[in-house]
Amino acid sequence: MAYRQRKISSGIVTAVAGLLVCSGALAQTSSLNLQPPSLLQAHDPFMGSVTTAPVTDEAIKLSLDDAIHRSMEHNLGLIQQQQTERLFQAQVLSAKSVLTPTVKLKATSGVDEFNLLAFGFKPALVSKLLPGYHLNPFIKVDVTQAEATVDQTLFSMQAIDLYRASVFAVQAEDLNTLSAHGTVIYNAAGSYLQVLSDMAMVENSKAQLATSQRLQQQTKDRDSAGTATHLDVLRASVQVQNDEQALEQEENALAKDRIALNRVIGLAPEQKVQLTDAAPYADLAARTLEELRTTAYNNRKDYLALLSALHGYELQSRSARYERMPVLSFSGNYGVTGVTHDFYHGTMYAAGKIEIPLFKEARLRGDRDVADAQLGEARSQLASLRADVDAQIRASLLDVEAAQKLVKVAESNRDLAREELDQSQQRYGAGVDDNLPVVQAQAAVAAANSQWVTSLYQYNLAKLALARNAGILESQYHQYLGE
Repeated sequence: MAYRQRKISSGIVTAVAGLLVCSGALAQTSSLNLQPPSLLQAHDPFMGSVTTAPVTDEAIKLSLDDAIHRSMEHNLGLIQQQQTERLFQAQVLSAKSVLTPTVKLKATSGVDEFNLLAFGFKPALVSKLLPGYHLNPFIKVDVTQAEATVDQTLFSMQAIDLYRASVFAVQAEDLNTLSAHGTVIYNAAGSYLQVLSDMAMVENSKAQLATSQRLQQQTKDRDSAGTATHLDVLRASVQVQNDEQALEQEENALAKDRIALNRVIGLAPEQKVQLTDAAPYADLAARTLEELRTTAYNNRKDYLALLSALHGYELQSRSARYERMPVLSFSGNYGVTGVTHDFYHGTMYAAGKIEIPLFKEARLRGDRDVADAQLGEARSQLASLRADVDAQIRASLLDVEAAQKLVKVAESNRDLAREELDQSQQRYGAGVDDNLPVVQAQAAVAAANSQWVTSLYQYNLAKLALARNAGILESQYHQYLGE
């Protein structure tokens, strides 16, 4: 996945018994889970953007829709795909130009000097034919010409099919651009949800730290009164330090994911943003595998793009066989020619031409084999993609079902952990027990809160992935998130 994801544990945490014991509590340490900077990782253009907005001192309020809108305007991968689409559109014009008339205007004016001797006109011969006439062998002529020429291919099945193939290629590239829209929306929404998840983790860590600090103060007060042991104070102090380090780690993760979100939506890394939407939580309406598979085959832009490309390859293969057919063309011109500033006379030329290839066997067979190879590869890719769509839909359904169950269990586990902590605090306050059960219950609450936030994030991400694989993320991401 392009943005950081926390791993879901294989089991559901119900309690963290024995987390801190006498020697274990004193020896326990915690450290930041630092990750390498994103600059050291492979560059994904869909996780980058073209930043144009200036940095403001005031935080920008950002909803999920705002994040997606900004990403659609500034995402680097989408901009590159749009430029590729323009390239294909230009190729269509090139293919179409073969079938459209070419009209050119041409005008010349200049002085030509001819040597009649070079053309066989000898002065002695002219004197015999025309006594008394002296021939100057060097003649200058000031000529002006203007003409319009027309050239057009009247009939060529090869050119016709190549043009139709290029139209299908543009259609395929248009669909690829729409598919890129889905990728942009998925990345922007995922980054937004990741920051929301980080914010919830930070708030949980702050609450956990505040609880640990209250327990530490309470333990110190009881130690001063002689109703608690110094070991209880050590346990409480270790728990406070662990919670401080956990808070620092969550704040570090939040800061980095905010930078990643800014890069996706086209904001400067240092720009402050204020997320206005809360993490959505709603059960997804059940849909059968067959319904989703049919929806995907009708809406997946990458699948439809490959279908269009396949039609183009079929026409290209057929055009290679039409290279043996005659090509009918026309060329002509009309203009005027004459001595400059003197008499001009109209001129014209019109001719039809038919070309029939007699022997180009090596080239013709080579073109046909290349076109057939490309067609065969496209058919194989389509068959593979059809199977991939089916597999992706199945896997996404499993992910959604599993994540939904994890959210339910994590929510129940969180409630039980809070109840356990409350009872442990009551027993400790009544002097029935020492603070070890309280510290253990605090760790259980922290783990349960973390598991619930992570499960909710994974559930929302799984729903987005299902909509993406079904080809309807662009139009139905609100419904799938349950906003």
